[in-house]
Amino acid sequence: MVHDSPERPTPPLPQPRRPAKSDLPQDDRALQTGDVDPESSAADEDDEARLPDTEDAVEAVAEGTLAIGHTAIENAVRLAPTSPGVYRMLNAVNDVLYVGKAKNVKKRLSSYARANAPLPARILRMIAATTQVEIISTTTETEALLLEANLIKQLRPRFNVQLRDDKSFPYILITGDHWAPQILKHRGAQSRPGRYFGPFASAGAVNRTITALQRAFLIRSCTDGFFESRTRPCLLYQIKRCSGPCTHEIDFPGYSELVREATEFLSGRSHAVKELLAAEMEKASGELEFETAALYRDRLAALSAIQSQQGINPRTVEEADVFAIHQDGGYSCVEVFFFRTGQNWGNRAYFPKAEKTFTPEEVLSSFLAQFYDDKPPPKLILLSHEIEESGLLADALSVKAGYKVEVSVPKRGEKKELVGHALTNAREALGRKLADTATQSRLLEAMVTTLGLPHAPKRIEVYDNSHIQGTNAVGAMIVAGPDGFMKNQYRKFNIKSEGLTPGDDYGMMREVLERRFKRLLKPPEDGTAKAKGNDKADDDSFPQWPDLVIIDGGRGQLNAVGEIFQTLGLTQVSLMAVAKGPERDAGRETLFMPDREAIKLEPRDPVLYFIQRLRDEAHRFVIGSHRKLRKKDIREAGLQEIPGIGPSRKRALLHHFGTLKEIERASIADLGKVPGVSAESARKIFEFFHAQPG
Repeated sequence: MVHDSPERPTPPLPQPRRPAKSDLPQDDRALQTGDVDPESSAADEDDEARLPDTEDAVEAVAEGTLAIGHTAIENAVRLAPTSPGVYRMLNAVNDVLYVGKAKNVKKRLSSYARANAPLPARILRMIAATTQVEIISTTTETEALLLEANLIKQLRPRFNVQLRDDKSFPYILITGDHWAPQILKHRGAQSRPGRYFGPFASAGAVNRTITALQRAFLIRSCTDGFFESRTRPCLLYQIKRCSGPCTHEIDFPGYSELVREATEFLSGRSHAVKELLAAEMEKASGELEFETAALYRDRLAALSAIQSQQGINPRTVEEADVFAIHQDGGYSCVEVFFFRTGQNWGNRAYFPKAEKTFTPEEVLSSFLAQFYDDKPPPKLILLSHEIEESGLLADALSVKAGYKVEVSVPKRGEKKELVGHALTNAREALGRKLADTATQSRLLEAMVTTLGLPHAPKRIEVYDNSHIQGTNAVGAMIVAGPDGFMKNQYRKFNIKSEGLTPGDDYGMMREVLERRFKRLLKPPEDGTAKAKGNDKADDDSFPQWPDLVIIDGGRGQLNAVGEIFQTLGLTQVSLMAVAKGPERDAGRETLFMPDREAIKLEPRDPVLYFIQRLRDEAHRFVIGSHRKLRKKDIREAGLQEIPGIGPSRKRALLHHFGTLKEIERASIADLGKVPGVSAESARKIFEFFHAQPG
């Protein structure tokens, strides 16, 4: 978000030149990606813009192409302001190549316009592809920095450092809109009343902490609807993970005290809370109330478990984010540690996309501005490297947050130790990344020999369908490449054809493939044809056209898909079907390819194992998509869809379990305990919720 300055509001962000995702068909939005490789060509049709990093870089660029770029920039310089602002360089098809900011825009653009300036090859490629420059003036350089970070994340220019995997962080929320507050995991806008604690590095860290806090403080985690419908305590009360406020097993003052203790623990006063619990345990033990003493003992053990999982808990750092960067093998890894209320709430490794010529300081500087674009900064940010504009970044984040933010590189003491620990983790994470990438590359090369492919595939697409007797039919595509699974390119297809026979797998696959490839086959809006197999996604290093398509099935499915490919004119894409072994045994699969004998690989062949992983990932993704559809239908249709369940039994089930989700979780034995539900009805209800999709 760009914050308004006191003098003049920041101008609204202009729309990106490439089509917005919301303008695309729903099924095509998943194909939009943002991870770009600055080392790829500056323009798809201009190979002359590709340059090695050599002293002769200027000569390697076609003089006419560089001249066009210099002319476009010179034209922009004439009208450029001498005040702060943000500039965008665009190519001939209006794709944004680069977003930059400057204290003096005119001066900065002039440095690009000089024909004989000793610029890096990366900058020369950018200039060669530039045909126009757009400028946005800002009141201050701080505004320019915030706007630049926002536009980079929005437009994802190929010549900027790209922050990848920028998912929102989870928080712990103790609600404030109910007399018995609930503890839960929360993502997104913090609009619900209550206390938020975080960010945590992962959902797993939040879940583990909430589970331990339930054991320690017995705070409810159920929804308000479930809470209000209870007439007897639920299972969590029985296993001592809830104090049972729903049925008044604990009174309001007692529950409020538990909530206060939990809030204090999460606010950093964990030592005081543990001392209080220890005193209560000793008191109960002295009064021979051993059951009460055991309860306090278990609560203390739960709190100790939380802190033991956190690893480092600093003594002198109350609130800080620690960033450390390590570079090797052309990759950069930024490791981030989160410390709040004197506790370590986890860490996460990022691998921003950046050209090899970027220094660690340049990558870290750009990374930080984008990282805090949509999340609040802490009061202290510790870095492993000095960045050029640390003061400007601190000012910008202070304006954004509404309180003073300090950015520093510690030289001694505990803060330096924290940075050193983060740097060690960054080095190890990048080592694992490089090893995984090398392994993946070897597997892709091995597929060439094993399967007789023309070259190592850069993009593999795997397709699968899922349904139950034709209902809630959904198809899915997963994508893999040299960097592993490309989850930002996964795509699901809700089957729409009305004329399909229920369970017609061939018909469903035909619809999925036609919808997938017709968009790629359609010429671009400007009328210029795209060569099949050379089309690029937003990430120039990763093709949008697959080299290999894998489907789940045997020779019949292969022939059916082959006919679809012939109809669509897809002759450059390799095709393979994977048939399950006898009794679905892993390692005994048969591989089918057009015009070839069936292939049987050894059970321990790495290529076979790789293909199994691809197939299993597609199966996992499509089953998850199918279950979401099915649960939505169940919520909309209600329990009447279950044979033999009428209004009376529905009321009895909801009265007993509270919510449809709890009914779905229940075992046959639990369902049979509901008044009016026979053993046979319990079996039907259980099978309805647990039927396996095809």
